[in-house]
Amino acid sequence: MSSSQTTRPPAPLNAAVSAQMRRMPRASSGPEVAVRRELHRRGLRFRLHPATLPGRPDIVLTRARLAIFIDGCFWHCCPQHGVMPRNNREWWQAKLHRNVERDREKDAALAALGWRTLHFWEHERPHDVADVVERTWRQLRDARGTGPRS
Repeated sequence: MSSSQTTRPPAPLNAAVSAQMRRMPRASSGPEVAVRRELHRRGLRFRLHPATLPGRPDIVLTRARLAIFIDGCFWHCCPQHGVMPRNNREWWQAKLHRNVERDREKDAALAALGWRTLHFWEHERPHDVADVVERTWRQLRDARGTGPRS
């Protein structure tokens, strides 16, 4: 299947499926907001979805140059929870595979700009995600000597 065929979605199975897909948030999903709350509670300050960075990371800690993505299990092929739809399977395989490729591309682009990226699955506990983010932020901050601010 060519990339031009993957850009045009197949006809929805029914109106309910179509409505369900339209309701899925592209940004500020529940898991993302929960992680942001936990990071904020810990005193970390951040920016959201900066258009100036490749891939528009969900959360960025600018001084540490740390970009965080909260990946949806379906959209990013979680090995634990990712499920391939039965209808229009070939189209969905190509679409979801391209999402994973794009994740790698944006990570490489961010790395080329001197950014570190972290990816977490939507099913991970916000407290656990914040632990990793805070630990990484401290390491990067200390290595760069940027002081106590985020």
